[in-house]
Amino acid sequence: MNIGIVGLGLIGGSFAKAIKKNTGYTVWGYDISEPVTLKALMLKAIDDRLTDDRLGSCDIVIIALYPGDTIDYVLKRADLFRKGSVVMDCCGVKSKVVSAIEPVAAQSGFYFIGGHPMAGIEYSGFEYSKLDLFRGASMILTPVNGTTVEVVDNIRKFCLELGFGHVQYATPEYHDKMIAFTSQLAHVVSSAYIMSDTAMEHKGFSAGSFMDMTRVARLNEYMWSELFIENAEYLSGEIEGLIERLKYLNELIQTKNKQELMQVLKQGSDRKKLLSGEKLS
Repeated sequence: MNIGIVGLGLIGGSFAKAIKKNTGYTVWGYDISEPVTLKALMLKAIDDRLTDDRLGSCDIVIIALYPGDTIDYVLKRADLFRKGSVVMDCCGVKSKVVSAIEPVAAQSGFYFIGGHPMAGIEYSGFEYSKLDLFRGASMILTPVNGTTVEVVDNIRKFCLELGFGHVQYATPEYHDKMIAFTSQLAHVVSSAYIMSDTAMEHKGFSAGSFMDMTRVARLNEYMWSELFIENAEYLSGEIEGLIERLKYLNELIQTKNKQELMQVLKQGSDRKKLLSGEKLS
């Protein structure tokens, strides 16, 4: 198979490296940065450059760009993709991307499958891409209407070839609802937490909890701002729910209501145990 990859950052670069490591497929890559493209060629992460002329020879094209850029790239080149081929994005929001591309894919004759690899780290760029980034990770797929079972299953098998441990299917809306909680809210909280003036004085007073809470505050502000705004409805709902729970905890602390505070903290501890597969005592 011929695989095209658009965007050779952390995710696109890791896809390229994983494909070259685990399969015999040909990989063509494109990045807006010429130094990144040259480095990918030098490291043999890609076999050659992905040009518009080669899009028609690709069996799968993976778009690893920001949501707006993904839409622009696909819409401008819709007639260049081979009929029957698969175009898959890697964006952290799905509703906007899928709704924009789905009708164009149907009209142009290629299959579009929304994808989201749950395997990011706090660093970005090709230099941080890894051939085993997806090892054991979950890959979320949001196939659009008209996508055949065979095509979806082929992409599932392709993802497993690259080391993904699980493929999860969802509608674009359900994906965005869940990601607002499992990913985006964590980045919002981490960013807000580290903005405390006290953070600058942490040395000698911090350990694992501080590191855990601040890890994802190191982020790409351009990408995450776009993701937050494009998923504002679901993310704002999660933020408002968190604020209410924090307010309640603060009230219990201020009024020194130890019994109720203990009960609320135990509920949180029990919830974590359940999520970790532990039995409650």
